[in-house]
Amino acid sequence: MLPTTSPQNGSLSARDAARHTAGAKRYKYLRRLLHFKAMDFEFAVWQMLYLFTSPQRVYRNFHYRKQTKDQWARDDPAFLVLLSIWLCVSTVGFGLVLDMGFVETLKLLLWVVFIDCIGVGLLISTLMWFITNKYLLKPPSKDYDVEWGYAFDVHLNAFYPLLVILHFLQLFFINHIVVINSDWFLGYLVGNSLWLTAIGYYLYITFLGYNALPQLQNTVVLLYPFALLVLLYILSLSLGWNFTKGLCWFYKYRVQ
Repeated sequence: MLPTTSPQNGSLSARDAARHTAGAKRYKYLRRLLHFKAMDFEFAVWQMLYLFTSPQRVYRNFHYRKQTKDQWARDDPAFLVLLSIWLCVSTVGFGLVLDMGFVETLKLLLWVVFIDCIGVGLLISTLMWFITNKYLLKPPSKDYDVEWGYAFDVHLNAFYPLLVILHFLQLFFINHIVVINSDWFLGYLVGNSLWLTAIGYYLYITFLGYNALPQLQNTVVLLYPFALLVLLYILSLSLGWNFTKGLCWFYKYRVQ
């Protein structure tokens, strides 16, 4: 049986309440960042694999954590550590493909890690945390809001497939196989299709993350951007827009 609350008026003791505060959870999470032996990297790899094949199983584990540890957000930073490694390796790969020097690659790495990943991730997580708590909470669930840490975890889950597709798989097509960094139709067809798949993964896994929360309603609205995404994809093919070429130009421009 799962542990229950104190029998006195069904409330948590002062010690239990202190352990479940946001500050205590954040302190525990950050402290584990300094102890690699305490991280479960095998489980983090399992989650990364299932985010591609069956992301619903990943969120079932989040539900189990809520039942056993009384929190939706991860308490183990192993996933974040592995994601950071993936990001660094793939960014170095981009530097090699784009013929950047050591200093330029280092600048690109700092930009991607601190601005694209951490900065944009914090912004998106905060925005989604605000929107879900403001507009998607069921009326009786006002006391059970969405944890900010869970919103950040949902972003990381959705960001990982996007990272693998656009920062790893795409590298093999920029200058080889099908040259997508060009203005011919097959090039931007393949490149833009990779972008469609990557952003589609992001939207779908984000939807699954918030749809798994019982206190939310009308989460299907998170799938509405799919219509705009498909429209933009068709428009890009019609007008000859090459998103990958634009990304390569932007990466070179920001490290000048």
